[in-house]
Amino acid sequence: MTLEFIGLIGPQEGSESQAPRGPLVDLEFIKAFAQAQEYGGFDKALLAVNTSAPDSMILASYVAALTERIGLLVAHRPGFQAPTFAARQFATLDQLSRGRASINVITGGDSGDLQRDGDFLDKDARYARTDEYLDVLRNTWTQTAPFDHHGAHYRVEDNLTLVKPVDKLPIYFSGASDAAVEVAAKHADVYMMWGEPLEQVHERIAKVRKAAARYGREKHIRFSLSLRPILGATEDEAWARAERILADAKQRIGIRQGNRREKNFGKSNVGSERLVQLAGKVHDTRLWTEIAALGGGAGNSTSLVGTPDQVAEAAYAYHELGVSTFLFRGFDQLRDAVEYGQELIPRIKALVAQTESARDQRRA
Repeated sequence: MTLEFIGLIGPQEGSESQAPRGPLVDLEFIKAFAQAQEYGGFDKALLAVNTSAPDSMILASYVAALTERIGLLVAHRPGFQAPTFAARQFATLDQLSRGRASINVITGGDSGDLQRDGDFLDKDARYARTDEYLDVLRNTWTQTAPFDHHGAHYRVEDNLTLVKPVDKLPIYFSGASDAAVEVAAKHADVYMMWGEPLEQVHERIAKVRKAAARYGREKHIRFSLSLRPILGATEDEAWARAERILADAKQRIGIRQGNRREKNFGKSNVGSERLVQLAGKVHDTRLWTEIAALGGGAGNSTSLVGTPDQVAEAAYAYHELGVSTFLFRGFDQLRDAVEYGQELIPRIKALVAQTESARDQRRA
């Protein structure tokens, strides 16, 4: 099973527990952050999307010029531009980066955030649009003769886009609802999940594989898990650090009732609702959910807490369930990225290599 590690590259240093530092688009931080993750052994880095943040595609182009190997996983919301136009953008980025581009399709997310950009479709309609969007996107990347498309959401006549991806451009797909699972089953190369207990991750993988089987893709689709590892030299030190992060986050986040931007607190999407239901407890010994409780399950907000060996073992337990990709980002972003590269990623790779070697010996 392919093992892959994804980091995160944002435009400015900061997190739930760390106040933003530097300018909103901090060129020196972006450079240091990207190169630290490339040096540390991350395979890709996510460029996230948000209506109040700098544009992920343009940031990815800048990161491509600063790096040589790390992949560029660009978060993208279908529906805000024509799929043929987006296909040209991604193919161009892939050519400029020599085949390092991939797309993280974000259909759901916070309805309030979507509405700030003028998208008022309900969830099922958004996923139906995404399904069609991805059909057009793939045709734009692959067709070598002009094609037409007449659908419920898009109409295209005589399109032939000359710029193509270097190779097949991977589609990473996020979304926990039934509608999301159905679209992922049809289109996704990698289905992305937030950190949940082992039993629930096992159930999600089985559900998505069953849906993918209807398209003959149950063996094709891979699975990613997003986590916020908190490491310490000892287990006590790791948990003490987690408590400090929580205390700092409480000072920073606060829930201001009545604020328009928090009107969907904990209810913005199915994934967030699942995290809220888990929040406030420790699951499977070291899956820590206090930040998820504080932030209403917003985004990647659950952690594995412990020494590097303990967290590696916890991550490996997910790998045994079928998770082949881990998206790791920290609360102290640059420091944590370096530590993951030095202490965590090599340990997980070693555990996986040992297991695969033992299995090969048994087969011999």
